Amino acid sequence: MKTNAFALRHIGPRATDLQYMFDTVGVKDMDQLLYETFPDKIRLEKDIVLDQALTEYEYLAHATALGAQNKVFKSMIGLGYNEAIVPAVIQRNIFENPGWYTAYTPYQAEIAQGRLEALLNFQTTVIELSGMEISNASLLDESTAVAEAMALLFDVRTRDQKKNNTNKLFVSEEILPQTLSVLQTRSTPIGIEVVVGNHETFEFTDDFFAAILQYPGKYGQVHDYEDFINKSHSKDIKVAVAADILSLARLKSPGEMGADVVVGTTQRFGIPLGFGGPHAGFFTTKEEYKRSMPGRIIGVSQDTNGNRALRMALQTREQHIKREKATSNICTAQVLLAVMAGMYAVFHGPKGLRRIANEAHAKAVTIETELTKLGFEQLNDAYFDTILIKADAAKVKAVAEAKEFNFYYADANTVSISVNETISINDINTVIGIFAEVAGKSFTAVTELSQEALVPVKLERTSAFLEHDVFNTHHSESQLMRYIKKLERKDLALNHSMISLGSCTMKLNAAAEMLPLSNPNWNNIHPFAPADQTKGYLTMLHKLEQQLNVITGFAGTTLQPNSGAQGEYAGLMVIRAYHESRGEGHRNIALIPASAHGTNPASAAMAGMKVVVTKTTEEGNIDVEDLRAKAELHKDNLSCVMITYPSTHGVYESSIIEITDLIHANGGQVYMDGANMNAQVGLTNPATIGADVCHLNLHKTFAIPHGGGGPGVGPICVAQHLVEFLPTNPVIKVGGDNAITAISAAPYGSALVCLISYGYISMLGADGLKQSTMTAILNANYMKARLSEGYEVLYSGERGRAAHEMIIDCRMFKAKGIEVTDIAKRLMDYGFHAPTVSFPVAGTLMIEPTESEDLAELDRFCDAMLSIRKEIEAATAEDTNNVLKNAPHTLAMLTAETWELPYSREKAAYPLEYVSENKFWPSVRRVDDAYGDRNLVCSCAPIEAYMEA
Repeated sequence: MKTNAFALRHIGPRATDLQYMFDTVGVKDMDQLLYETFPDKIRLEKDIVLDQALTEYEYLAHATALGAQNKVFKSMIGLGYNEAIVPAVIQRNIFENPGWYTAYTPYQAEIAQGRLEALLNFQTTVIELSGMEISNASLLDESTAVAEAMALLFDVRTRDQKKNNTNKLFVSEEILPQTLSVLQTRSTPIGIEVVVGNHETFEFTDDFFAAILQYPGKYGQVHDYEDFINKSHSKDIKVAVAADILSLARLKSPGEMGADVVVGTTQRFGIPLGFGGPHAGFFTTKEEYKRSMPGRIIGVSQDTNGNRALRMALQTREQHIKREKATSNICTAQVLLAVMAGMYAVFHGPKGLRRIANEAHAKAVTIETELTKLGFEQLNDAYFDTILIKADAAKVKAVAEAKEFNFYYADANTVSISVNETISINDINTVIGIFAEVAGKSFTAVTELSQEALVPVKLERTSAFLEHDVFNTHHSESQLMRYIKKLERKDLALNHSMISLGSCTMKLNAAAEMLPLSNPNWNNIHPFAPADQTKGYLTMLHKLEQQLNVITGFAGTTLQPNSGAQGEYAGLMVIRAYHESRGEGHRNIALIPASAHGTNPASAAMAGMKVVVTKTTEEGNIDVEDLRAKAELHKDNLSCVMITYPSTHGVYESSIIEITDLIHANGGQVYMDGANMNAQVGLTNPATIGADVCHLNLHKTFAIPHGGGGPGVGPICVAQHLVEFLPTNPVIKVGGDNAITAISAAPYGSALVCLISYGYISMLGADGLKQSTMTAILNANYMKARLSEGYEVLYSGERGRAAHEMIIDCRMFKAKGIEVTDIAKRLMDYGFHAPTVSFPVAGTLMIEPTESEDLAELDRFCDAMLSIRKEIEAATAEDTNNVLKNAPHTLAMLTAETWELPYSREKAAYPLEYVSENKFWPSVRRVDDAYGDRNLVCSCAPIEAYMEA
């Protein structure tokens, strides 16, 4: 046995377990299981070919060598990205801690109170700095957050504006270039006309509904927008402001100027540059727009005992419920990065943030003062941390890069210089020296920062922020370390037990995949750094694209989308561009099965398509005859079908080739949702089943951790005829020859975490990937066999097998007074996170074990479910005072002086023997979601201030 093989570490079941598992499933071997699970006609005829698998040691050496090919220059490029100091206590205890990065989205609030509190801190930070009323728990990046602001403002137009189809959006010419590109992408399909201009001279007409401003502007100019906002409001035009989060510790907030929406990125709050991501965007607005706000909101509620408890608020806004009526397809956030940014605010507090902001301004003023002495002209009359210098850009660039400094060169005669918290006095003198060399002059080194202010008095911030205890308490490392640990203990993550979420694939995120992310050669590169400084990144990213091409059978890949839902949107926009290139822009019908992921119809609507829902059969498959009828009915306008394979019901549909042929015969393209790609890798692929484009969830199939609800990466892979339309970026050209405009802010999206998937594929190799897929199928069918003792599995393949996941039906337990939610909460007492609840079928649990879970863990979960089944049997509809209805049981309950429940404390807390060896305690009792929605609180303000009278 090759004991250093990564596959041996990643894949759970041991070789000695396999025969027992085959016997339990009722097959002779893996070949028989695959025959009974997998349609023959879609099996690959030959194994995929990738480089030989690396051991962990070999991969880490390879990643280090690749990283060394990146040149880490001092980055003063700006354009929305600034080098930041990641406090070591946060890097070690959050960024590098599986207790934080392997957690799932906090749908099960009782076992996610730590993460929810950290996100509440994040929301409070951005609410108070922006001067707004309500915030969500982060978005993907600044540019897409601005696009979401556009969509919200379009949705909340006045009745007359909607009646008159008022559709023009003014965008300031100060906007970041990547943001403008994303706005152009998002606006066109939904009928918004973007008009770019100078906010100081622009005159509105009646056909405008909103305006978007940048604060400070892209090259650093700080404008007073109050008069513009007032003028806009007088014409019923609402205003969104994209703001630099650090500047708001020094500058008057957009909220105080009257803004309706404030968005941006929190990257400079202790988040590595990472060649563009992942970073946490933020979105704040007025409370009156809360039901149109995209993403997730963390709110304060109470539990069964009336104690304070947190949870995700207004969950009916989630796109799997709104479907094609949604104004956004956001289904993820950047939770891990939002946690880090919020903790950065906790670490520094208001005094620390003011100090960092004031020093950034002083550094910029110091540089301007010295460059003016050298004869250079500075063009911004007011600025925060970015100055604009008239100079020969080519000469400056040559000298600067020789000294390993990067500036932004706006044109041949203009140089933009952005400072940040990492810039030292020595760095300032190097900058001055660069310009002195260009001017052919000598200079005297500075020894201290200028005390002059280049912020107009009217724009100086006078309002207080972050006065809550949490931001003024944990300033020593001991305090913060313990606070982080206190929160971590309230969260159940993969480092405690398996998380068997159907459709979400919570597999191992191996330490060897994660370690390189802490290396500055990888995490400290600006996304707009010159290509000769990013050779390691470009080699890795292009190799990952090639690996994904081989795995999917496709010809081209873009890594730009930084979530699965964004990948869906990108794929549909590429299909849209393809039809338009053929003079068939009228093709706008998207056929979507009723069983599809809820983001599918939302994405289609955002791409300007009309959704036509097709039926599913009683067996959970696509109703081919209904699909045929609708494809033929709409053949003149058919754009695409959106399918998930295996199906959302956990079945390999044998009719898949017939389905894809049918769509092509009627002029459409086949979009494959890659949520279940981990049940295809090495056995089949989207190209083989006849798809034209698919998105991949790198945070599912390819091992990027969920991070408590993000980061994610959702690249799309496409057939040859679609390659030319892959998206570009306005600063760094990427994508196809006829590329669509940008999907996200950075050229390669969340490039840093792509390194994880590159490591996963490189260490598993072709054989390991195939073995992973086969083991995922085996584990699912093993659990199906065991759970069938007490539960009905809702759907199976033609030969009675599950794919990599299954749905168990819990609807019949209503006769006992037990809902599926009760089972989910009771599982917490057994030390497990619930499977996916009521999706895609209400009243069910969708279970996916993944290949990473070993036999012992599979058995522990099955034992827990079968034990709960006995508890269900003992329940009655008349007596709701039972162990299921009262779940979860907290430590406070178990240690209370009195115990008046009709079952023992032991049964409540230690229902099986293994639980006593490794007990996880939910920190609150069952959370009252309805109470929280009636009393919406999404910041650290005390709940008493918001109580209903």
